Amino acid sequence: MAERAVHRSHRRELYAAASQLVHLAGWMAQDEGDTPHLRGLAQGYYAHAFRLAAEAGDPELSATALRGLAVQCVEPGFRAEAVQLGEACVEYGGHVRDGRAVAYYEATLANAAAQDDDRRTATRHLGLSETAIGKPTATGGESWAAHYSPGRWAHEPGMILSRLGDLDAAEEHLHLALEIHGVDRRRTRAIVLADLGGVRLRQGDVDGALDTWSDFVECADGIQPVKVQAALRDTRVRLCRFQGLPRAQDLRERASRIDG
Repeated sequence: MAERAVHRSHRRELYAAASQLVHLAGWMAQDEGDTPHLRGLAQGYYAHAFRLAAEAGDPELSATALRGLAVQCVEPGFRAEAVQLGEACVEYGGHVRDGRAVAYYEATLANAAAQDDDRRTATRHLGLSETAIGKPTATGGESWAAHYSPGRWAHEPGMILSRLGDLDAAEEHLHLALEIHGVDRRRTRAIVLADLGGVRLRQGDVDGALDTWSDFVECADGIQPVKVQAALRDTRVRLCRFQGLPRAQDLRERASRIDG
């Protein structure tokens, strides 16, 4: 009896380890680029990671794999599927004690709901995410969501609030990510700066947008990940609106040199 119990325990540990490795492969495919092939590859890895996590009986790994699938549905516009996966992600996440992980999953559903123009659901789960990120982190072992710091959390609600049209609150959260909590990776900081510039432009603050995008271009210099390169191209397109501003033209040329 004891030997069978040990065997089952080892089996679950192997499935859990395999789930993490497969999930990492999915993330690497997702980070490589935004093409149909790479999106399909990432989706396949995340789906397999979920099946392995289910065999391991690990709710956190299951929720994390579902989050990956939900994000893959949001970006190409499969809104109903993203909401459904976000709901499943939150359901599995309800069995996890680490506040960072719960915040991670609640923000997933909030983002999917915002993309689906469901303000009520998005606002509710955004509030639950904020409550969770303020709770103590897990003890006795490192959470899979350990990377989800308060700074990274603040970025995600900032973009959700921007989608909902609450630009002042969006700007506040993006400032939280940059100045108060901080972001621990240069590529993450670059993306937050790009997003903040976009929010300021939507607020009608052209000078503020140009200031922020100047910081973004400086931060992005030498960074290759696809999300940073996409943000550079997006910024260049938006700067085309200001052909009469020498400062905007100079910034566009700087962004072109980096992106080129």
